[in-house]
Amino acid sequence: MSDKKTILVVEDEEDLRDIVIYNLEREGYKTIGVESGEEGLDCAIALRPDLIILDLMLPGMNGMDVCRKLKQGDGSENLKQPDDIKNIPIIMASAKGEEADIVSGLELGADDYVTKPFSPRILLARVRSVLRRSQQDSKQEASSLNIDGMEIDTRKFKLKINDATVDLTKSEFGILNFLASHRGWVFTRYQIVDAIRGEKYVVTERAIDVQIAGLRKKLGDYGDLIETVRGVGYRFRE
Repeated sequence: MSDKKTILVVEDEEDLRDIVIYNLEREGYKTIGVESGEEGLDCAIALRPDLIILDLMLPGMNGMDVCRKLKQGDGSENLKQPDDIKNIPIIMASAKGEEADIVSGLELGADDYVTKPFSPRILLARVRSVLRRSQQDSKQEASSLNIDGMEIDTRKFKLKINDATVDLTKSEFGILNFLASHRGWVFTRYQIVDAIRGEKYVVTERAIDVQIAGLRKKLGDYGDLIETVRGVGYRFRE
């Protein structure tokens, strides 16, 4: 790997931290390992890693607070984090049964999650996927998306499937464009609402389910590209 990516591992269990670091470095990544939330926050701000693997249950400042501070600053409207900090991808690591924490983490801006215990192969796959998406997202200001015969024209707010125009409401188009632009990413209903709210669409979290049901119907055979992630939200199949 010629251009080594730097990954910050914030994990208080020393044995697990060492295993994660060993496997990351074997794949060619540079790593930094810390054991507390405070250290993780300081390292992230000072070093600007390419990705953070963040445990939720940490001594002192927990992972949720670290994520919040990195993505939003100290909570003050006047003290937001600069883009190069708030856009650092975060993979949260949580024990099974912390579903509510996973949802909260995704709503704060975390990019993915793994549940403990996890295999090194699973973690590495998630790392590669998140880094790839992040790189694509930073470059992508495309005016249209083409996915196996489905063309999403973001300038004209038009959808074509196999050259046939599909009529969508603005909300449906906004949801489709948002999910399709981040293929493989899992988003909560709140995140989807927040993403399309900027276009002044009147949408509530519960209305997202109705919108997606209607969208799937209009997409026909392409409808199953929008997957339900139970207990979390939705994603566009990668």
